[in-house]
Amino acid sequence: MKVTDPELIEIFDNWAFDEVIEAVGMDIRLRLMVQLAALIACQAVNEYRVMLGGALNVGVTPVQAKETLYQAVPYVGMARAFDFLHAINEVFKERGIDLPLPAQATTTAQTRFDKGMETQARIFGDRSKTSAAQSPADLEHVPRFLSANCFGDYYTRHGLDLQTRELLTFAILASLGGCEPQLTAHLAGNLAMGNDRQTLIATVTQLLPYIGYPRTLNAIKVINEGAPA
Repeated sequence: MKVTDPELIEIFDNWAFDEVIEAVGMDIRLRLMVQLAALIACQAVNEYRVMLGGALNVGVTPVQAKETLYQAVPYVGMARAFDFLHAINEVFKERGIDLPLPAQATTTAQTRFDKGMETQARIFGDRSKTSAAQSPADLEHVPRFLSANCFGDYYTRHGLDLQTRELLTFAILASLGGCEPQLTAHLAGNLAMGNDRQTLIATVTQLLPYIGYPRTLNAIKVINEGAPA
């Protein structure tokens, strides 16, 4: 595209890789991980391949990269995640990274629900139990799935700590757009896990070149309302 669209690429590169990065400080590995999460939500598989290579080059480990993708699955759905699973495996094979990676699961079919509930309580406090208890009888399976699957199967895995997983989730929800109620809930979760206002602002700033202004401004509104300056 530097041949076919040189002006656009110059504008984007100067902004995304100079001005935006200089505007807010953020660890380069964490920055690339939240950007990878956003690209999954945006379904930008070609750009994902490029950024994945960059992430591996600066020290993001194969396990961290793969867990970033796994963390996105309950939020974007497996249908959207499949292409990225193929892409990351192809990049790993090109780099001589043996697959499968070491197992990271910490729960079993018998423990996933209880461990998921424990994890929800760590992040959101008693609100998660109250929400589940208030579900109508014909919808009781949904909060049960949320606890056992989203939090029991994914959040409890090794490879990434809860603080990082919550930040990735915030990036995913901001990038999907139209998820402001969930974004608000996970804003509180991020604050509880130690991701302060400046970390969240840095995150959405680094996502801006990839998700655009409307979704970024919606995320900033959520931050301003839930974590005022």
